[in-house]
Amino acid sequence: MPDTIKEDLKAQIEKLPAELQSRLLEFIKTLVPRGIEGKNLLRFEGAIPPRELELMSRAIEEGCEKIDLGEW
Repeated sequence: MPDTIKEDLKAQIEKLPAELQSRLLEFIKTLVPRGIEGKNLLRFEGAIPPRELELMSRAIEEGCEKIDLGEW
């Protein structure tokens, strides 16, 4: 980012009251990507035995894919 943009941002932020600066900071934090790239998770591949993965998949299918119309 060119220094002129940073300087302009800083100048505009300094004009805001503290409350708005705080809100702006929280908003800016939501714009910054979080987490890690999927390729960094490959080292965990195979950490869960296939049988356990199958049991988890079955539990999800049986428990999460049903709609209980009377629930709400």
